[in-house]
Amino acid sequence: MTCQIIGKPLPGMPWQEKPEDCIDPVWRFNGNPVIGRNPLLCSDRVFNSALLPYRNGFIGVFRADHKDGMPNLHLGRSTDAVHWELEEDRIRFVNEYGSPAEPITYGYDPRLVEIDDTFYITWCNKFHGPTIGVARTTDFKTFILMENAFLPFNRNGVLFPRKINGNFVMLSRPSDNGHTPFGDIFLSRSPDMTYWGKHRHVMAPGDKWWRSTKIGPGPVPIETTEGWLMIYHGVSTTCNGFVYSMGAALLEKEDPSKVIADTTDFILTPQMPYETIGFVPNVTFPCATVQDADTGRIAVFYGAADTCCAIAFTTVDELVCFIENHPMKSG
Repeated sequence: MTCQIIGKPLPGMPWQEKPEDCIDPVWRFNGNPVIGRNPLLCSDRVFNSALLPYRNGFIGVFRADHKDGMPNLHLGRSTDAVHWELEEDRIRFVNEYGSPAEPITYGYDPRLVEIDDTFYITWCNKFHGPTIGVARTTDFKTFILMENAFLPFNRNGVLFPRKINGNFVMLSRPSDNGHTPFGDIFLSRSPDMTYWGKHRHVMAPGDKWWRSTKIGPGPVPIETTEGWLMIYHGVSTTCNGFVYSMGAALLEKEDPSKVIADTTDFILTPQMPYETIGFVPNVTFPCATVQDADTGRIAVFYGAADTCCAIAFTTVDELVCFIENHPMKSG
């Protein structure tokens, strides 16, 4: 491998070799979708969810849109990250003193990361409009609700998997109170996961059609020998509405507000029926990865058509090579 993942081996991660006829840097799992329609009695769709390795398997926080139409956060477990058992009851939070916290009005598009033996969940939370909710746990039994990270309106809060120069670091996409026909990626820092500042602009949509409307951070960035590998979603506006594709970029290690390289082409775009047909058609929305530092393999978990969950595969070498050979020249 030319580029290496900085992290732990994960020999039990899901994986399929690249098909011989595939010319793209990312290829789909042939068993997609891994979570289909009506996975819970209370919900008809689960999508845009996050997971990570935990003990001898995998654990995840899932967006489940209940039959009243409201999105909620549910816990799920798996031995292989493909077959999932989801809890029917939504996650219940406590406050810093251990008392039941006031139930969140809605929660969607979570991310999940481990930092210094603590697991942090970030999601789009209601606080006079959408903003970034934060909670922590050490055992996935007690979930402590923390302060919202930002003022409204904001979405797609994504924490880096370690402190950088002594600070927690988060990517986000400031928004409006609706469907947000705009959006750039910003970076913020915090010494204590409560007070956030030193905000920096990272990326704008640019002049490439597939991401000309807005962009937003996707999974937790992957640390590599070449920089932070950030997979993101890019959105275009068509006569039939938004189309969500995936892109990838490299960010500087010690100052990830600075972009080293960014691809001009998407790495995955809606093509399969489960991506083009659903509650919101034409969406591939990445929220999580698992990766094996020994082999460089990466599995990308993404929401498809705001209806189900799917997996795609790549390697760190293939993705970084694609970024460097298809650079964004402007935007």
